[in-house]
Order: sequence, then C-alpha cells, then structure tokens
Amino acid sequence: MPVNLVTPARESLLPVAGVEIGTARAAIRKQGRRDVLVMRLAEGSTVAGVFTTNRFRAAPVRVCQEHLAGSGGAIRALLVNTGCANAGTGEPGLANARRSCELLGQALGFAADRVLPFSTGVILEHLPMDRLSAGISAAVADLGAGDWLDAAEAIMTTDTIPKGESAQVSIGGRTVTVTGISKGAGMIRPNMATMLGYMATDAAIAQPLLERWVREIADRSFNRVTVDGDTSTNDSLVLVASGASGASVASESDPGAAELKAALLAVAQKLAQALVRDGEGATKFITIDVEQAASPEEAAAVAYAIAHSPLVKTAFFASDPNLGRILAAIGYSGVADLDVDRIEVFLDEVHVATRGGRHPDYREEDGQRVMKQSEIRVRVLLARGEHATTVWTCDLSHDYVSINADYRS
Repeated sequence: MPVNLVTPARESLLPVAGVEIGTARAAIRKQGRRDVLVMRLAEGSTVAGVFTTNRFRAAPVRVCQEHLAGSGGAIRALLVNTGCANAGTGEPGLANARRSCELLGQALGFAADRVLPFSTGVILEHLPMDRLSAGISAAVADLGAGDWLDAAEAIMTTDTIPKGESAQVSIGGRTVTVTGISKGAGMIRPNMATMLGYMATDAAIAQPLLERWVREIADRSFNRVTVDGDTSTNDSLVLVASGASGASVASESDPGAAELKAALLAVAQKLAQALVRDGEGATKFITIDVEQAASPEEAAAVAYAIAHSPLVKTAFFASDPNLGRILAAIGYSGVADLDVDRIEVFLDEVHVATRGGRHPDYREEDGQRVMKQSEIRVRVLLARGEHATTVWTCDLSHDYVSINADYRS
C-alpha cells in the first residue's frame, strides 16, 4: 500500500492547452488494462528530455534521442506503451521503435521523426507490433482535450496507483498550467535525468531554456529518488511547452520565469516522491538530508550510500533503531578524507551520533519511536563545507522480494 499517497482526483489534474491525450487497451501484456498512450502536441511546441545513463539503454530511448537531436525539439507527438520495455532487443528492437513512430506519424499526418517513442515493462522481449499497431489506432481515435488520469494509468507497470500532479501560476496576467504524470515502483534510481515522467505546460519556453531547465529539474527531483538503486534501461523525463496560453519566457530573467520554473520543479518533486511512496513493498517514506558537505557530489554520495544500504533499509522496515548501520554507510560513501569525529547524525529531532560515537543523551526508545513512523527524516552534518542535498527513499520489505520474484508471471 502506498505510503501516504492516494490516487489523484481526476479533476485535480488540469488539462494543458495544446496537448491532446488518447489511450487504448491493446493487451500488450495483460488483457483489459490501458497500456498505450498517445499525446498530440500543438504545432510550435518545444520539447526537451533527459534519459537513462544505463549503457544498455532501450531502443526507444535511442530513437528519442535521435529524433530530439534531428528535430531541434520540434516534436509533435509522444507514444508510450507499457508491458514491454523493448530493451535488450538489438536491431529488431530499433526497427520496431522506428516502425511505431511511422505508424503514429502516418495516423496523425506528420513525419516519423516528429514522434518520440517510449516503452516500459519486461526487458529482453520484443514489442508485439500487431497489438501495438491496433493500440495506436485506438488511442488516436480517443484523442481529446486530455484526461491526464487516464494517461497516468496507461503508463503503469507494477505501480499500485496512478501518479499525477498539477500547478498554476500567473505570467503577465495569463494563467499558466503545469501538469505531469510519472510511473515507476521498482528498478528506480533515475540517473539521467523502471521510470517515466511527462510534464507539460501551456507556456511557451524557448528551446535552449527548456533544455537547461529539464536537466536542472531532473537533478533536483527524479535524480534524487531511489527505491532499490537500480538504474533502468528506459528512464526518461520529457518536458513539453505548447505555448497555447500566450505566455512566453525565453530567459531566466524574463518576467514570470522564476515562478514558472518553481512550479515545474514543485510538480516534478511531487511526481518523483510519488515513485518512492509507491515503491515496491514500501512501508516507510524516508528523507535523507546531507548538509555541510564540501561539494554537491560529496553530499549526494553520502546520501545515496545511506539510501542504498540494504541493512539500513531493512532496519527501517523492522522499525529497528540499529543506527550504527547509518554510520557505516557514511563511512564507506567514498569521501576519502572524512573526519568522522566531526559528524552529527539526527533521526528526526533525535540526536543520534556526535564526535564519532553515540550521543550521550540518545536513548534507543527515542530512536524506535521515530523508526515506527511512516515518514522519517535522517539528517547528516559533515562539517566540511556549505553544500547540501536531499534524497528520498523507502524501506526494503518482504513484499519487494515477492513482487520482483513474481514480476513476469
């Protein structure tokens, strides 16, 4: 059951002018569920994306990168299927990804290289092109002003609930909408940018600015969550700016740019945190704050060492205040000249460690009280500088093993 996360109300996911949505049930892997999504974008939309750093990147990721580079961001449609990742499929997988773009392009009346394809699901299996083709036709027939909740449902794999978020800001007297959806519950350690995220706004954002923002936003949201430390072959985050509201930003200094970027980041962080809250088998949502680091990279290294430790994660699941496991993770994080005698560690408000050892006022019953909560904060002060970062993660339960043992059944 997701940790303090519920299915968003349909009316809370606001339509984005210039973005049409259609879904279909194509039985890519399972009967009766939405598994194909098409988004048609208004002419003049700008699009930017960031993708997995896994060297075994999936065929659709490779095609997306080719089409974005070749079009300069002038993309007209997104195509997503769930049930099959089309990863580890060699040349036939690339051919199928490109063929799917041709099919959608033909249906909508523009070139195949104006389509971005995305797939998620089982690796080492080929797309069932006959079913996908039928699903594309059905999704195109379903295109409309946009039901983002249906879209969120259509991209799910082991997710237990759809994930979506909306926000609005005012720019130059015009109301600007931001809406996004994401999927992922396992194989989650986005490092780009199994995780998919799609965000759209009806503001116009100049292509160079959009490309910079999508990277910065990814680094402060999707690149700061982890469920199990596994970076998927298919991770993708795409940001669309349709321009249909009439509001426009071309640089960071433009009126409204700061407010729009903040709204985009807020939506992205909510979507990213939702992946962790719905992590496979998760019972606890854990925020790890590392402060006073010598660099952003150092702060991230320490935070991820804690977040990825199976011993730390299982202790959280058991509500066992075996907090020496956190100290051990900090110690092997790769900071070569770390002075452990200067480190302070807190569990929520409970001061756990100081001067290289247990804080004299720490009591195990205080640690256990915090560990029993569904939301927990770990705070580490390194006393090395002024840099900080936050990573969101979850515990590791019996259900995680069961879900992944039975994933293909």
